[in-house]
Amino acid sequence: MRTLELTASGIMAALVCVATLFFILPIPATQGYFNVGDAMIVAAAIVFGPMVGAIAGGVGAALADILAGYSYFAPFTFVIKGLEGAIVGLIYAKIKSRFIIKLVIAWILGGLEMVAGYFISEYLFLGYGDAAFVEIPFNLTQMLVAGIIGIPLVIALKRVLKI
Repeated sequence: MRTLELTASGIMAALVCVATLFFILPIPATQGYFNVGDAMIVAAAIVFGPMVGAIAGGVGAALADILAGYSYFAPFTFVIKGLEGAIVGLIYAKIKSRFIIKLVIAWILGGLEMVAGYFISEYLFLGYGDAAFVEIPFNLTQMLVAGIIGIPLVIALKRVLKI
């Protein structure tokens, strides 16, 4: 890992954690919560690549779970958000298209992985059964907010950083 990637991973993990903790809306049915940290995962993955996206997403979001009192979700979050960052970064890097089109496709596919990942973990592993269905609209909204905040953030960062 290059120095830039290592540094960016640490900074972006901290920003994912802070953005996640900034706004928390508890979801009583699954003991989970709605947050805006995914916007920073999208930004990390697009601006710095899939490795930084994976580390920032997994470490930053899992740390937020622990700090916010949702530590039972932290192992699932580490995997789900890490995969989200990796998927967004990989898809963005692999698609040969216009900037905004590949950005939107990467965000949507990464976000859908997050929605599916939490549904599977809540339904199969945490035993929330039907309650896992209740969280789907919240996670879809979280995904939408990630795009609304994350896409303009990526555009601004790419301009400023000239990456």
